[in-house]
Amino acid sequence: MGDFADLDRARDPLRALRDAIGSGDVSARAATEAALERAAQRADLGAFVTLTADRALAAADRADARWRGAAFDVAHAHGAHRALPPLHGVPLAHKDLVDVAGAPTTRGSAAFPHATATADDPGVAQLHRSGAVSIGKTQVPEFGLTGYSENRIAAPTRNPHDPRVTAGGSSGGSAAAVAAGILTAAPASDGGGSIRIPALACGLIGLKPGLGAIPTDVLRGRSDTFGAPKLGVSGPLARSARDAALLFDAMRADPTESTLTAVETSEQLEHLAIGVSTATPFESASPTPFSAPALAALDEARRRLEARHRVDAAEFRYDPDYPELFTDVWTASLSLLEVRDTAAEELLMPLTRSFRERALARSVAQHREAGARITRFAADVRAQWGAFDVVLTPGLAMDPPPIGAFLARSPEADYRLQCEWAPCTSIVNVSGLPAVAVPLLETPAGLPFGVQLIGRMGSETMLLQLAAQLTEEAPLRYRPAASARRSR
Repeated sequence: MGDFADLDRARDPLRALRDAIGSGDVSARAATEAALERAAQRADLGAFVTLTADRALAAADRADARWRGAAFDVAHAHGAHRALPPLHGVPLAHKDLVDVAGAPTTRGSAAFPHATATADDPGVAQLHRSGAVSIGKTQVPEFGLTGYSENRIAAPTRNPHDPRVTAGGSSGGSAAAVAAGILTAAPASDGGGSIRIPALACGLIGLKPGLGAIPTDVLRGRSDTFGAPKLGVSGPLARSARDAALLFDAMRADPTESTLTAVETSEQLEHLAIGVSTATPFESASPTPFSAPALAALDEARRRLEARHRVDAAEFRYDPDYPELFTDVWTASLSLLEVRDTAAEELLMPLTRSFRERALARSVAQHREAGARITRFAADVRAQWGAFDVVLTPGLAMDPPPIGAFLARSPEADYRLQCEWAPCTSIVNVSGLPAVAVPLLETPAGLPFGVQLIGRMGSETMLLQLAAQLTEEAPLRYRPAASARRSR
C-alpha cells in the first residue's frame, strides 16, 4: 500500500494513477484491489451501497491483458499509456441512480424492487470504453432529490472531514469516496447542486457542465416531460482541476479538444470580466445569512482572481417567484412516479412523499405552465449574467449540517434548510450554464469552504482553468477573528 499512498499524495492523483498503470509500474488489478480494500476500511463513511469486487477484478485483469498486448516498444514502456484508453485500468464508482451491468440499482429507495441491471447506462458505458473499472455503486438520497445522502436502504454518507456531519448530496457517496482517498476521482450528476454541494462540503473540485456538454446527457432530449429545461447533467468530482479535466474529457469523449491540455496551461488565461454577487434566488422566501467562513472564502477567491482578471461587484435581481416556481418544476416528475400500493408508498422518504403529493395536486396544464415560466426565467438569468465572462458567488452558506438534521424536521422545514444551506446552486441548473465548485479555505474544525464560478455556455474548460488558478496556493487557514466583508 506504500506505493498507493505516494500516488494518493500526488498533486493530481487520478493522472498519477493513470500514468502508473499505463507505464506498467502499477497493475490495474493492484489498483482495483487497493480501492476495494480502502472502501472496506472506510465502510464507516457510508460511501458505498454495493461493491462488485468479482466483476471489478475480472475487468482489471482484462485491462492488464490489454496492456500486455498493446503495441509498443518494450524499451519505451513508459510511453505505453499513450496507446491505451485515457482511463485505462483506473478504478471508479457510479452513483446508485444509474445502471451498471451486474449490479443492483436502488435509486436510494426502499419503495421499489432493486433489479440487477443487465446493461450499462450510456454514461457508464462511455467511461468503460475509456478504460475505467467500476468497483461499485455509491450512496444517494432517494431518487437524488436532496442535498444530503440519507435514505431507508443504507447507512448515511458521512463527511470524511468530520463524520458527524453530512457529505452533501445527491453525489454524497461519490464525494466521500474521493475525499477519503478511496477513489482518485468519480463521475457524478447534478440536477440542483448535486455535484457542487458535496464538492464544497468535502473540499473537492466539482464541475457541473452546461446542458449538452456531455453528449450522453441529452440522448433523451433537452426538456422534461412538461417542457421545462432538463436540469440534470453529468460531471466530474476530483481533488484537482487537472484531474477534473481528465475525467471530463473521458466522459464527453471529444477527440477534437483536450480540456486537460488547456488546464495545464491555465496561467495563460487573463483579463476576464468577473462579477461578484451574494444575491440568491431564494431571498424572497429564505433570506440567507452567509456565514463568516463562506464570505471569507469569497473574499479569498476575489483576492486570488484579481491578480489576473478584472473583478467587480455585480447587481443581479431575481424573480421573487423563483422559490415556488423552482419547487414546482423540481417536483413535477414525481407526478409520473407509479407506486404499486399503499405499503410501498409508506416506504417513500417523507420529503419524497410530500413532494409527490404536491406534484399530483397540480394538473398537467399547470406543470406545463411552470415549465414555460421557468424557461423564460432562465433566459432572463442568462442575460443578466452575460454582462460578465464569469460570475463568482459563495459556495455553501454554512457548515454542513449534522447527520440526521434534515430528517429530524418536517418535509417543509427539511427542504427550507437545504435551500438555506445551498442557495446559489439550483439557479445554475435552470440556466443550463456550466459552473464549478472550488475549495479555498479550511476552518479550525477542519471543514472546507469554497466558492462557485458560473460561466457562459461552452466555458467548461475556462472554468477549470480558473479553478486551477484559484488552487495554485494552498487553502487559506481561516481565522474566525478575521472579519469577512459581505460584497454584493
